[in-house]
Amino acid sequence: MAKNSVSNPQINPRKLSPQKYARLKAEAKAPYRGLRKFIYLACGASGLMGAVIFLSQLAAGRDVTTALPNLALQVGIVALMVGLFRWEEKAGGRR
Repeated sequence: MAKNSVSNPQINPRKLSPQKYARLKAEAKAPYRGLRKFIYLACGASGLMGAVIFLSQLAAGRDVTTALPNLALQVGIVALMVGLFRWEEKAGGRR
């Protein structure tokens, strides 16, 4: 009795190149990984720009009472995005 190629995921049913088949399998296991990483980078860059702006406001001594909490928020956003990006990278290495 012959096995069906659909039930065995190790068989390459479309005769694709091994690299393309591996990339498609990885995308099927973790869809939108590239999009998530791009969003983490974009939000991290935005947080970094905001942190530079609020740091310059603190250095100038202007609106210290409002600039300090905003700077802390921006630094927290950058730290969160770096953590999420690293977590995504580590999860990609396991698969």
